[in-house]
Amino acid sequence: MNTRSESASNTARRGHLVGAHRALSLYPADDSCLSVLSGRAWVTLNLPHVPQGLGDHVLQAGDTLHVPAGAHLVMEPWASGEAVRFDWCVLPVAVPAPGRFQREVGAPTRELAQALGQVVLAFGRLARGVLGYGEFLVAGRGRVLSRFESNPP
Repeated sequence: MNTRSESASNTARRGHLVGAHRALSLYPADDSCLSVLSGRAWVTLNLPHVPQGLGDHVLQAGDTLHVPAGAHLVMEPWASGEAVRFDWCVLPVAVPAPGRFQREVGAPTRELAQALGQVVLAFGRLARGVLGYGEFLVAGRGRVLSRFESNPP
């Protein structure tokens, strides 16, 4: 089988399609990436909080465009009668590394709180155990002793 026809058929099946004489409007909630797989696209990108927006772009197969969260993207085929196939992926959100305060104060504070919680639980179990043996600590006061515990006269 021809490798060129395999890659062409894989490209034809992948992604999303904007048909001829159509337009697509997207409002991404997260930072995203637009990749054009086949055809050429006219992309208008606007940000509501930026007065001049980000403008118009002409993208062809293999081009990518970073689309920030909250933007308004309108995409349509560049040439009349042509379709555009594209791929859309949401970019991963970077988790900030803990700061010095968090490492040196926050983490030990959490560890200390866990340790104190364990101490309180252990003290509670100890108190319950001691109170459970209270009848033996009283040494028979207020209860009838069995014949093995008493000293007959």
